[in-house]
Amino acid sequence: MRQRGHRSGGRRAAVLIGLTVAVSALSGCEHRSPSTLQPEGPKASIAAESWWLLFAVAAFVCLVVIAMTLLAVVFRRRGRNPEVKQGDGKRYVLVLGVIIPGIVFAATFALSVTDLVKTSSPAEHPAMTVDVIGHRWWWEFRYDGTRAVTANELHVPVGTPIELRLRSDDVIHSFWVPKIMPKMDVFPHRINQTWVTVDRVGRFQGECAEYCGLQHAHMGFEVVAQPRDSFRSWLADQSNDATAPATAEEHRGMEVFTTGSCATCHTIRGTSAAGTIGPDLTHLATRDRLAGGAIPNDIGHLSGWVADSQAVKPGNRMPPQRLSPADLHAVVTYLESLE
Repeated sequence: MRQRGHRSGGRRAAVLIGLTVAVSALSGCEHRSPSTLQPEGPKASIAAESWWLLFAVAAFVCLVVIAMTLLAVVFRRRGRNPEVKQGDGKRYVLVLGVIIPGIVFAATFALSVTDLVKTSSPAEHPAMTVDVIGHRWWWEFRYDGTRAVTANELHVPVGTPIELRLRSDDVIHSFWVPKIMPKMDVFPHRINQTWVTVDRVGRFQGECAEYCGLQHAHMGFEVVAQPRDSFRSWLADQSNDATAPATAEEHRGMEVFTTGSCATCHTIRGTSAAGTIGPDLTHLATRDRLAGGAIPNDIGHLSGWVADSQAVKPGNRMPPQRLSPADLHAVVTYLESLE
């Protein structure tokens, strides 16, 4: 009866462990979650290679420990070597418990240092510098030597190293693009420098990897990698002032925007709006998403955001706008024309 109880307990433990492993594995199966193990740039490739190597070492050590444990159990059941004499096994403890783990730890440390050296600077001089500024809860990108400013979208030419200068406007954030580069912390009153290269054209999801407040989960962004010619054209367009209103409704929207509270927080180049608290909206219509990736950039979501952003993203710094339906429609129509 006692042995049966032990076997039953062992089966329950095995089932519990199996369920735990299955739940842990499935929890990472969200198809939109970017993976560090699918690198699209040299820095991410180095990090992924290190991960697989360390995983292999850890798995090997785990298998050795399990095998030795099973051998010990089998020999004990067969009655072999039932007594342990004082001093037995010192050599095994020294080799397996000190020397081999010491070699493994030294090798992994050397690997980490080597990878840090590899990722500290790009193979060629960066083509340009982008200032990355973390705000609660959105990202601002300023392209050095130009007037281009974007929010929550970092555009880069494919296959070209870009230097990033990162700082925070408020609290500690962490800039992370899993497929492109490892995390880089972003501090107030301090500038951190790193670089990034993207191997192929595409859009790559980025996240804030440091819990920074209520809407930390809605502080996403995208890295948009473009062909070099396309990037140069895009950068030239983004450096221009906003397009002038083309219709009476857009004219009315610009007047409401520039004479109301909107202009105290936002900039639209080419108009009197020069606020610096919120994102630069000069080319708002070219962006795919709004509010740190929380909502798509279409006229319906933009209307809801302008009318009451707190309902969409509680705790952000933009108060509800008390606009009449006609004024709200005019403002949104104008903003959607800013390409």
